[in-house]
Amino acid sequence: MRDCNQCGKCCINYGGGGGLSASPEEIDWWETARPDIARYVRDGRIWASPETGEILDRCPWLEKLPGERKYTCSIYFDRPGDCRYYPVDIAQMVSDDCEMLQPQDLKDFRQAQKKLDFLMSDSRPPLEGG
Repeated sequence: MRDCNQCGKCCINYGGGGGLSASPEEIDWWETARPDIARYVRDGRIWASPETGEILDRCPWLEKLPGERKYTCSIYFDRPGDCRYYPVDIAQMVSDDCEMLQPQDLKDFRQAQKKLDFLMSDSRPPLEGG
């Protein structure tokens, strides 16, 4: 399994249209520590337009790097748990055409899942960091 190459597919697939959620604790924390993020929350739903309240088609924090095919998250350390814990399993990665997968991962899902579990446990920054 490769390291994430910042292709943005996960964020593009799930970041808009009301597909993500945040816990009440995350929302409370944003209201206190990150009002810029809290502006995009309406009735417990994320990512809503601060002007209209309508759910956005795309995450407002996803930014394409100029001149590259890479994306970055401008709230990475304060992102919601749905983002923080993606991907959950290999089947989800296959379905999403995740570029972290390599041919050998598709031959042995159990071993690939072990690698993924290790990567995810090793790379989870705390919500408070930021």
